[in-house]
Amino acid sequence: MTRTPAARTFDVRHVQLARAASAAIAAVMVTFSPDHSAAVGLSIFSGFVLVNALVLLVAAWLVYPSGQRWPAVLLGVLSVAAGMAGGVVPLRSVTTFFVLVIAWALTTGLVETIAGARSLREARRLQPPAEPARTESRDALVIGVLTLVLGLALLLVPAQYALQYRVEDANATFTLTGIILAVGIFGAYAAIVAVYLGIAGFSPRKRQPVTTESAEATAPATARPAEPTRTTNDERGVS
Repeated sequence: MTRTPAARTFDVRHVQLARAASAAIAAVMVTFSPDHSAAVGLSIFSGFVLVNALVLLVAAWLVYPSGQRWPAVLLGVLSVAAGMAGGVVPLRSVTTFFVLVIAWALTTGLVETIAGARSLREARRLQPPAEPARTESRDALVIGVLTLVLGLALLLVPAQYALQYRVEDANATFTLTGIILAVGIFGAYAAIVAVYLGIAGFSPRKRQPVTTESAEATAPATARPAEPTRTTNDERGVS
């Protein structure tokens, strides 16, 4: 017996909320950390992508049906690779942060954008658009584009950038570096993703269209026309 989507206790809504929670934790850690060095940035990034990888790989098994699992599996594998590389302490440098985060953002952003666009186009082809409603395909497309923007934004930040400035009230001189800007951009990205996926997880969903086969399979027996009964001579009674 196949399990219907209604019987699942772990669905797309829970995947989005789990991803939103991990992004929110990463954003809070970046915001309230006084140290925006490459080591701290990579540790936060590594934890963020590894949690996302775990959620996506579990979702590929529990949420998505056969034939629709490749985006979650591919995103999970790419995130595991990036998270493991970012977890190697001796490799945590400014160059590693830029290379690793940019590579992860561009690859996973492209995968999620393509998957979301294809799924959205297929859904519109099979079912004419009625009232605008939030769908997983649209959410995946938005997150994919945001991740691509993260990669492109980091490409514009010079890794060796350094700007010294003085705050007279504090009577101190500070240096704004490229890695500080990069970690801050990543924290802003995580905050936007957390808010968007959090809203998506709590938003009402459009019901899935019911096919003829599934309707016939789930129809109650009382709703089906009964076959006419035949009466025999014994049942009628012969006078």
